[in-house]
Amino acid sequence: MSDIKKHKRVNDILLGPLERPALQWSAAHMPDWVYPDLLTIIGTLGAVIIFLSYWLTNFDKGFLWLASLGLMINWFGDSLDGTLARYRNIQRPKYGFFVDHTVDALNEVLIILGLGLSSFIRFEIACLALIGYLLMSVLVYVRTCVKGEFVISYGGFGPTEMRAILILANFFLFFGSNPTITIGFLNLTVLDIFGLVIAIALFVVFIVSTINQAREISKTDPQAD
Repeated sequence: MSDIKKHKRVNDILLGPLERPALQWSAAHMPDWVYPDLLTIIGTLGAVIIFLSYWLTNFDKGFLWLASLGLMINWFGDSLDGTLARYRNIQRPKYGFFVDHTVDALNEVLIILGLGLSSFIRFEIACLALIGYLLMSVLVYVRTCVKGEFVISYGGFGPTEMRAILILANFFLFFGSNPTITIGFLNLTVLDIFGLVIAIALFVVFIVSTINQAREISKTDPQAD
């Protein structure tokens, strides 16, 4: 196992050129009484808001705006807690890794199940996407332990891009429609189809990445004679 203090963080996301300066500025101007644990709690509060907002869209589509606010709150807390710890040089590598990523898993469940409880996407499709996302999370954590590389993004996409996509989807769902398309014996909405594509993509990336990583690790960890 690699020393957690020496883990290399890889976060090559499409929105990185915008996100990184914003996080550094926020960390530099954050009041002294704000600590990383508080930001982690704020991120989870955002996830709870998202969960409730998507469920409440069954009664009023206007709650999509509250869901988007929750996504921004979740991004703020989840993305800034580690940045603030590094900026103030108060990192606790083992504690931070454990708390941050167990809480991340809870947040993922809240956000995606909330979407599944809305009127816009079938619950079982949301669950498939959630399974795919959790599989990718497992891959990231196992790879971190084995190789010492904490790879957050794949193909330029990470949690920040997923939040941005959901905010855009909320905008179009509020002002537009979510028409139903019949495919064989299935009646799927546009968001159902989009969710299926995301789920399939996550499963494919997980399988291909796992095979490639296993082959690479096999070369550096040969069988004993």
